[in-house]
Amino acid sequence: MDVVALGELLIDFTPGGLSENGEPLFERNPGGAPANVLAALAKLGHQTAFVGAIGNDAFGAYLQQTLHHAGINVNQLFVTEEAQTTLAFVHLDDSGDRSFTFYRKPGADQLLRAEQIDRGMLAAARVFHFGSLSMTHEPSRTATLTAVAYAKEKGAVISFDPNLRLSLWRDEEHAKQAILQGMHYAEIVKVSEEELLFLTGTVDLEQGSQLLLQQFTNIKLLLVTLGAEGSYCITGHVEGSERLIARHHGFQVNTIDTTGAGDAFFGGVLHWLLNEDNVANPQWTAKKLHAMLAFANAMGALTATGKGAIPSLPTLQQVEHLLQVNH
Repeated sequence: MDVVALGELLIDFTPGGLSENGEPLFERNPGGAPANVLAALAKLGHQTAFVGAIGNDAFGAYLQQTLHHAGINVNQLFVTEEAQTTLAFVHLDDSGDRSFTFYRKPGADQLLRAEQIDRGMLAAARVFHFGSLSMTHEPSRTATLTAVAYAKEKGAVISFDPNLRLSLWRDEEHAKQAILQGMHYAEIVKVSEEELLFLTGTVDLEQGSQLLLQQFTNIKLLLVTLGAEGSYCITGHVEGSERLIARHHGFQVNTIDTTGAGDAFFGGVLHWLLNEDNVANPQWTAKKLHAMLAFANAMGALTATGKGAIPSLPTLQQVEHLLQVNH
């Protein structure tokens, strides 16, 4: 198994125009950051599996079917009777940027239990990917931390996306502590500018990155997504070698909906790593890092040209075409 991801799986209701009476219409789309990352990787030809929980309802059945059709192993997608599938309503502003309203009190995704998880699947993973939203409540918090510790012990590379959604947390401090706990396990971390500011108190890329890398010496690659401005990355401390930094300014595209663009970007990074000889210790050069960011930015940019995350994910051919025409 190339990548196993654990976390939230939910419905994104995305704005779909107006009714005859001028009322907003919402379109149902599959959502949940860890699942989006897997779908991006599956579309690029990787073996992936999802660990999580859905409700025994029509939305849950639709999500299970969607992941299955995307080529993701769903043997560890559990159906619970205790809560319904989580829903998120996405509100888009004029530039396609989004905010969320969640229906999750509780949602089925929070009810994943540690004892349900197949440890054999975790032990077989080259990469284990997770975010912070499965750590907002029990029992999924313990399930997440148990799974990530076990996968790390068995040699998986750990990738982490804080995916800050403050409205889902009891308070800011609770969110920060859980995210920092996740960081202790991770070797590959992606943050947005907003998350960098939240965790370090600065928007200065170099200063904020250095603060995180000093605090978490386990991080081997830190990525910062900059929206329409592209992305930045810096390597962690490796004995006997300098830290390398790369920046890519992104691609101009006709943005319709940025939902899932960051997940597609992260999928692009993990695809790049999985194609290296040694996913745990890639031989970085500044040129390689720049090429990786270009590929990942192309993944994100193309995803933003359609509505919804999974339905808009690009193929390898589409990414290569965008890279070629912008060479």
